[in-house]
Amino acid sequence: MNMHVATGDVTLAEKGLHLPLSEGKVAYFNYYWLRDNCPSSFDSVTRERSFDIFHLSAAPRAEGAEIENGTLVIRWAGENHVSRFPLALLSQYAEGKHRADPADLRRKAWFSDHYPHIARFSQPELMRDPAKVAQWLEAMIVEGLTIVTDMPDNDQGLTDTVKLMGHVRPTFFGEYFDVKTHINPTNTAYTAKALELHTDTPAEEHAPGVQFLHCRANSVEGGLSIYSDGVAVANAFREIDPEGFKLLSEIDIPFYCEHDTYDMRSRQRVIELDKHGEVSGLTISQHMADLFDLPQTVLDDYYPAFCRFGKMLQDDKFMMRFLMKAGECMVFDNHRIVHGRLAYSATSGDRYLRGCYADREEMRSTYRALTTEGRFKA
Repeated sequence: MNMHVATGDVTLAEKGLHLPLSEGKVAYFNYYWLRDNCPSSFDSVTRERSFDIFHLSAAPRAEGAEIENGTLVIRWAGENHVSRFPLALLSQYAEGKHRADPADLRRKAWFSDHYPHIARFSQPELMRDPAKVAQWLEAMIVEGLTIVTDMPDNDQGLTDTVKLMGHVRPTFFGEYFDVKTHINPTNTAYTAKALELHTDTPAEEHAPGVQFLHCRANSVEGGLSIYSDGVAVANAFREIDPEGFKLLSEIDIPFYCEHDTYDMRSRQRVIELDKHGEVSGLTISQHMADLFDLPQTVLDDYYPAFCRFGKMLQDDKFMMRFLMKAGECMVFDNHRIVHGRLAYSATSGDRYLRGCYADREEMRSTYRALTTEGRFKA
């Protein structure tokens, strides 16, 4: 039988308490949650929880509780401990909603005419102005693609730019890669051939989230860069082919990357959805797609949808074509933006891009740190 004891405006029950919040609403809070999240449970310097609820000898229970000057005060039974919760804090958790995330920004889809409107940021200005870095990261989260201009013509300039966002994230290729023609290429990117629209390293279990491509030289004939927004394409695909969209967003397909010293494999969904059910990006690469080891009857429907979607990626409505310039760095979401290039003449000039990756969650972390104070203050 549940016991309900009123102490002032607060009613104590068997497993939790009831208290009035704003606008006459009465909220319920579980004792475990209240004891675990007592403001004194967190170290003011490290901002980490220092209290370990696993060490309690019995289930937490309030001996008494009342509201004093906008604060819930709880005296705990069997403990020499009092908790004080601002009601404003409790209001944020009264309905079990996820904590608001300043980096959970709505994506803005773009199309083939987007090139003049790409958000551009000067590297020297980013290096000296954190407010500009916050604007850059916001553009990355919302549009998925930016251009950093005025890059130094050296390797360090790329590293310094990445560190404004997070850290260089290695792949099985290493920390950096050089896109130029190689005598014995291990990747189509290291040739002068056309490179179809793709996301990078899909054969990794967790492909890197942000890609940097620093153009150091580009004087060849041909070699236009091509980019499409996977969010725009997938949203359009969802409208015209909801069944095909369902297949591509629910079925994992195999990817691989194999050479003499590595054999990387993964299974990914072509269309990725976020926690809201919205399109967050893609994983797709024809030159790294493995043989589809799905039942042939499933492929009766999957392959036509896969091909319809692949053709849409290259549709003139969606695909930008432009020439990268020396001193520019393309920075883009590798789980959203598909990129490639047209073929070029390797003997007509010099084409050299230096690239690397960063982590998408590190980017969001930096954005939060630059734009909000966080939940805990030292």
